[in-house]
Amino acid sequence: MAEFQNYTINFGPQHPAAHGVLRLVLEMDGETVQRADPHVGLLHRATEKLAESKPFNQSIGYMDRLDYVSMMCNEHGYVLAIEKLLGVAVPIRAQYIRVMFDEVTRILNHLMWLGAHGLDIGAMTMFLYCFREREDLMDCYEAVSGTRMHATYYRPGGVYRDLPDAMPKFQPSAWRSDKKLRSLNKAREGSLLDFLQDFCHRFPACVDEYETLLTDNRIWKQRTVNIGVVTPERAMQLGFTGPMLRGSGIAWDLRKKQPYEVYADLDFDIPVGVNGDCYDRYLVRIEELRESNRIIRQCIDWLRANPGPVMTDDHKVGPPSREQMKGDMESLIHHFKLFTEGYTVPVGEAYAAVEHPKGEFGVYLVSDGANKPYRLKIRAPGFAHLSSMHEMVVGHMLSDVVAVIGTQDIVFGEVDR
Repeated sequence: MAEFQNYTINFGPQHPAAHGVLRLVLEMDGETVQRADPHVGLLHRATEKLAESKPFNQSIGYMDRLDYVSMMCNEHGYVLAIEKLLGVAVPIRAQYIRVMFDEVTRILNHLMWLGAHGLDIGAMTMFLYCFREREDLMDCYEAVSGTRMHATYYRPGGVYRDLPDAMPKFQPSAWRSDKKLRSLNKAREGSLLDFLQDFCHRFPACVDEYETLLTDNRIWKQRTVNIGVVTPERAMQLGFTGPMLRGSGIAWDLRKKQPYEVYADLDFDIPVGVNGDCYDRYLVRIEELRESNRIIRQCIDWLRANPGPVMTDDHKVGPPSREQMKGDMESLIHHFKLFTEGYTVPVGEAYAAVEHPKGEFGVYLVSDGANKPYRLKIRAPGFAHLSSMHEMVVGHMLSDVVAVIGTQDIVFGEVDR
């Protein structure tokens, strides 16, 4: 029988849609990984440098494109940092809207992760199931911002506009019967909040469906149990955050430990794992889907009962209303200047962090008193997780590398800022 050979292989770069342009150099002993060396820098977005050349309010759209599965959460970190420097008060209704959309984004992220991770490991049906629910939430993004992904909905001082009173509907088509059309539009007769409430009512049964397919599935457990084990102490040393840290049994969640916006007033739990393996991280994310659903329900109830402004009345930061702009020359000039030149921000520095679906997403801003950042540094959770790749895969088989990349939930836009 031939001897096992040691050889070095390139694992990737993959297509950008498959966890991004990651090049892993693997040193193999037969099928067993002896060393894994992740090479980053193939995407080079230059987001931080680009943001330093533009007014503060023109870089919000760049944040959406960092982790392009958790769009509004990225915006949230950046906008919070600007608000810290400006000392702007955000209306309470805008805070509830932000929290609600943060949790919608968390569900969107985890559904994408679950579908893609399942597909990586060989569970094809999961991808189709997860995208079925993602589609409804993408419609919510589109209803508030006009776009399905890169929303640019959060603004310093609040949000772009209040929640719409009507949802877009499916139109009659030669390929769709009237009965099917009525069924598709049933939940769309009311406002965005009605549509979201209907989603929240249906969603727990969908999560049960995912669990029926995976949680006790023999093949799924063989591919994830005891793969990529990280102890709680090591997880902290490696700078893990989010589900990667909670999967190892540490109940650290910025929404509870350093509450921002209105999270302190909401009732939810922090799911934690026990063994710190791929399977526990899967269970943590599944449970987070249920907790996010709980938070969204609480936000819907509050928003129904409490109308009010969604943007600060400080017109150095927030634009005049469309009505004023159409009828008043000064307001038109004000609007033009605000969106072309922006506003100057007091000298200082600020760090703001949010509990992003993947972990702690932080934005460190330094202002020299100009209308653009002097320095912008982003703390992306995926970068810290990727640095542990060697430690998590050494001694495992080549096929387990795929499971570990999946469990880290890597999106390269934020890793290769």
